[in-house]
Parts: sequence; structure tokens; C-alpha cells
Amino acid sequence: MPAFTLSFLLLCQAPQQPAYDPLARTGSPPPSQSFTAVDATRERTLPLRVYLPEAKSAAPVVLWSHGLGGSCDNSKYLGEHWAARGYVAVFLQHPGSDESVWRGVALRDRMPAMQKAANGENLRLRCQDVTFVLDQLERWQAEAQHPLHGRLDLEHVGMCGHSFGALTTQSVCGQSAPLIGRKWSDARLDAALPMSPSRPRGNTAADAFAGVTIPWLLMTGTADDSPVGDQTPESRREVFPALPTTIDRYELVLDGANHGVFGEGGGRLFGGKPDPAHHRAILALSTAFWDTYLRSDAAAKEWLQSDSARKALAAADQWQLGKAVATSPATKSDR
Repeated sequence: MPAFTLSFLLLCQAPQQPAYDPLARTGSPPPSQSFTAVDATRERTLPLRVYLPEAKSAAPVVLWSHGLGGSCDNSKYLGEHWAARGYVAVFLQHPGSDESVWRGVALRDRMPAMQKAANGENLRLRCQDVTFVLDQLERWQAEAQHPLHGRLDLEHVGMCGHSFGALTTQSVCGQSAPLIGRKWSDARLDAALPMSPSRPRGNTAADAFAGVTIPWLLMTGTADDSPVGDQTPESRREVFPALPTTIDRYELVLDGANHGVFGEGGGRLFGGKPDPAHHRAILALSTAFWDTYLRSDAAAKEWLQSDSARKALAAADQWQLGKAVATSPATKSDR
């Protein structure tokens, strides 16, 4: 048999690799687990909800920061999906800007209490929480008897959050703001995903984002307004064009989605009509983003930066990306 014919036959018989699909799950993650991180120095106790993948080997970590008045139990659909995709999803709870702000408070007093809690001091505490939790995860990873021992790949860590959690994410991932007095960036973070991002205050966009050195994926909606924080759907979109061209950057704008779209109710809390397509888009793009920048998955990057990502969205959704200009690669020690 001619050699070219044999090669052709072998090629035809070779198993085909399945196309990259960020919504595919290889299994169901075990039930989430609750932990408590106690920062004795600050006299601050942080509840954590941790979603673990089935595999017992060390896995990349994604931190999640809730919005104002929320908790570590919010948006569990994200934690469950990311864990099913092989990530350890660690959902933080921030005392002082969590559900304690409104629980037990008379209905007429809840909004003033929320507005009062949306301050620079709580943002500073949240940034410190992120750094402390990363330190705590390092200790638990090394502690032979701890349930998280050996489960955490802390060389590959992503940061994500919604609303006040998005501002927290922005602040620990390179954005500076006079509101909190100094930069709170943590060099251990490799990728940022703010949901309902906030434009900077007190300094120019160029100054605010000059220190950003890691990839960002921004997510918002055309109706993403909020009664707290003086942000509008238009102001949230000021972040993407202000990001440095030296990083990969992405923006998803979900058509018709309001401020609650990233929560479990899909926007119902803010009077919207939930659209299941929104959550599918959020899961697909966030997963491809983590796969690209926490796993260096070439197929995921090709999907994220091609028409495939666009096909995961509704026709009226908006999607844009900016690839980093050629520059010397930054190491964690450079950040």
C-alpha cells in the first residue's frame, strides 16, 4: 500500500478532539463547604463558602467578592459551574458591607444603611480581606490535616466580584483610587473579572488604571443601574476604554440585563425579567477566561478571541476585546 494512502487512512481513524466548550461539565462537584478565616490582627472573622472540584489534585483558585449587602452564599451557580470545570471557587464574605447591613433593619431604614456602608473604609477592609484570605489559603494548603491541604494551586489565582465586589476586584487587581488611600494590588492575582464595574473617582482614568498588568474581563448590562454608588450603565462602560493596551481586555454587555443579572435570580431582585441566556453567557465567557489565563489553555484562548465567543451570545449582546500590544511579559515579581 502506498505510504500516502496509509497515512491518509491513519489520519481518518485518529480520534478527533472535541471542540472547546466552556459550558461542558466533566462531572458534578461535591457539595460546597463552609470555612471561617479569623484575622486576629484586625479582629475580623470572614465566612467563606468553598466549591471544590471532584479531582483531589491541586486546582487553580478563583476568589469571589459579593456586592453590598450580600454574602458568601450568593451566586452559587457560578461557584458550582467553576468547580465542575476544575476550579476551587472561594466565595468571601465581608463583615460591615455584607447582609448584616440590612438584616433586622426596618424596611424604611435599609437603603440609608446600605448607602452608609458603601464607603472608603469598607472598601479598604475588603481589599485587606482578599490579601488575608490568600495568606490563609497558603497556610491551609500547607496544613496536613486541613480539608484544603493539597487542593489549591495558588500559583494560578483569579479574582472576581459583583458591584462592590467588582470595585474590590478592581482595587486588588491594579486600579488605584484616592478613596482608599493607597494601592491595594496583590501580585498573587493573575486575572480579574469585575461584574458591574465602577468608573474611578478622584483621579483620571489614565492614572487609575496605569498600574493594571493582568488581563481583565468586564461584564455589565444595558440596564445595569444601581441605587447605591452613583453608577449608570454608561459609566460602567467607561472602564474598558481606559484599561492599558498592554493587557488583554474584554467587555461583555448583556442586552436588557439589570444590576441583579449576576445573582441567582438573574435580575428579578431589581424588577427585571430573568433571561436564562444571560447566565449561559456569563458562565461561558467567565469559564473561557479562566481557562485562558489560569490554565494557559490554547483552545480556550482561541475560542475567547474568535467568533466562537460571539456565537455564545444573543444577537443584541455586545462583545469586544482588545489584545495586548507586544511587550515584555511581566512576572509576578514585576507587578
